[in-house]
Amino acid sequence: MELFHKFISQATGISERQIARTLELLNDGATIPFISRYRKEVTGGLDEVQIEEIKNQHEKLSETAKRKETIVKTINEQGKMTAELQKRIDETWDNTVLEDIYLPYKPKRKTRAEAARQKGLEPLATLLFLQREAEPERRASAYVKGDVKDVEDAIKGAQDIIAEQVSEDEQARNIVRFAFGRQAMISSKVVKGKEEEAAKYRDYFDFSEPLKRCSSHRLLAIRRGEAEGLLKVTISPDDSECTEKLERKFVRGNGACSRYVAEAVQDAYKRLLKPSIETEAASGSKEKADEEAIKVFVQNLRQLLLAPPLGQKSVMGVDPGFRTGCKVVCLDEQGDLKHNENIYPHPPVCKVAEAIAKIQNMVETYHIDAIAVGNGTASRETEEFLKKITFRRPIQVFVVSEQGASIYSASKIARDEFPEYDVTVRGAVSIGRRLVDPLAELVKIDPKSIGVGQYQHDVDQTKLKKSLDQTVENSVNLVGVNLNTASSHLLTYISGLGPQLAQNITNYRTENGAFSSRKELMKVPRMGAKAFEQCAGFLRIPQAKNPLDNTAVHPESYGIVEQMAKDLGCKIDELIADKELRQKIKLEKYLTPTVGMPTLKDIMQELEKPGRDPRGPIKFFEFDKNVRTIDDLHEGMELPGIVGNITNFGAFVDIGIKENGLIHLSQLADRYISDPNEVVAIHQHVQVRVLDVDKDRKRIALKLVGVD
Repeated sequence: MELFHKFISQATGISERQIARTLELLNDGATIPFISRYRKEVTGGLDEVQIEEIKNQHEKLSETAKRKETIVKTINEQGKMTAELQKRIDETWDNTVLEDIYLPYKPKRKTRAEAARQKGLEPLATLLFLQREAEPERRASAYVKGDVKDVEDAIKGAQDIIAEQVSEDEQARNIVRFAFGRQAMISSKVVKGKEEEAAKYRDYFDFSEPLKRCSSHRLLAIRRGEAEGLLKVTISPDDSECTEKLERKFVRGNGACSRYVAEAVQDAYKRLLKPSIETEAASGSKEKADEEAIKVFVQNLRQLLLAPPLGQKSVMGVDPGFRTGCKVVCLDEQGDLKHNENIYPHPPVCKVAEAIAKIQNMVETYHIDAIAVGNGTASRETEEFLKKITFRRPIQVFVVSEQGASIYSASKIARDEFPEYDVTVRGAVSIGRRLVDPLAELVKIDPKSIGVGQYQHDVDQTKLKKSLDQTVENSVNLVGVNLNTASSHLLTYISGLGPQLAQNITNYRTENGAFSSRKELMKVPRMGAKAFEQCAGFLRIPQAKNPLDNTAVHPESYGIVEQMAKDLGCKIDELIADKELRQKIKLEKYLTPTVGMPTLKDIMQELEKPGRDPRGPIKFFEFDKNVRTIDDLHEGMELPGIVGNITNFGAFVDIGIKENGLIHLSQLADRYISDPNEVVAIHQHVQVRVLDVDKDRKRIALKLVGVD
């Protein structure tokens, strides 16, 4: 629908032509990663964020269109549709306005107004509302019959009808809505008798601030406290100002009828309008807070997924512990489990010599290149124990986040991978694999369990899942995967593949051995031309006969590269290896109606660095050896740390103890910043200064003093 293109263009600043062509691709089954990478000429170079925004805006408008169909059908069934009403509905795309238009026609449960109508009091309500009758009580006496007991009962029923009419009036709703938007205060108080249970919400025991200034993290915290029955929350504007404005609109004169109407207006505000708009304001502010929190979560997840990998090395994974010992696993270069056993270097067992001998033996036997230690209980002690061991060659020890490892180890994915091993072994394997390739391992865990973001269980779960799934898909396709080693779960996120095709690929690999070419993918059951088009460019085959099969050059562009090589009188692998040969290529020569400069430049970048990994190199890190617990901290000391989580109010930093410190937004830079991501990133190595230590509340305030 071209009207949609216009609205989306206004919302995004993207041209209608780009939007139309992008939606054509999406409707044709193309994925966001594929479009952003291989259809730049079609979209005008839109990236995955812009394409996703176009898709989301189109879905919202489509939902509004469906809602309009329902509204029109309902009003038509009531026989109340007019040409003017139909025109208003057709022209309205604002959901709030649309619902206001529909409100008087919306089927209701039995209201006080409806009960009054059934008693025959609507004519009396119309008479009162006109405010021309000098003796309304005398006119009301004519309605005292049946269920109407007396004049007072008749007038009260008529006032109920007026109150409902006022509450359904669009202008009245906008008066109250404007007041909420401009001046509403959100207030929270602790539920009496639950002070101790609600201790973590102490900051909100007697809290009040303008709703429009309430940050997303505060609002979500307040709403969580309310949901847990620990806080009582209200949102309210200036009530007297609202009723005064409503009376100014509906009350005329100072007669007896006017007084009755004024009473009805006050009742409409207190009983109907205010609760309705308060619910709307609460919902709107919650939706805005959700969007901000989801945005933070998406940024953090992307950074976490794109953390630098160690690469294909033989790794030892260690899940540290005191009483139960440390679970140790040895993984080969493909991440396959070769050996596992327990060591007990710490109290209360203290078999130090035995543990050293076991570690040395495993390192030699399985040709271990690096050791990954989980950052949970006994992490610092285990790290130091391992670093003191003498090996025949340099072995680096890395501390790895084990957030979500327990979730993975108990999951069906882990059980399918290691049916004969218990959760402790699976957890240690996950720790080791996270060092080798964080992306490949983290995709197996529900993103909500990875430990980044804020209030992830309080936001709209459908929107959160949709955003996180798209982030995982974008990240996996940005990096690309090895077709011959990727798990079926990792392959699921590749453009054009789903669980079934991913499983078919791994089954084919098991039955026929490693893929020798991308073309061979067409032999996989249920792999059609469309799925191949979408996935092929993101799948890599090291040592393939055709070197392009290990690059991000799409098979549809192989002919271009082959022509380039032919024109230069060389082979493709020579073209990749020789920079001087590539510099002789005149890109303009290879332009066609469907292949533009963006694709050609992308091809040249790939030939320069085949299969380039956008992730940087892994960095080695050490915590301060003198800091083990919060008691070792004092104001003014400077420490190395690793950014573990980012929220919209600051960054949490792991400084090597149980409690993370917080660098508040105001302490991240000496200039004003609105977003912590301007300064820091997940897993970034930083230098911090301790500003304050609250041992009772286990809170550590930090300042960023250096960036590594």
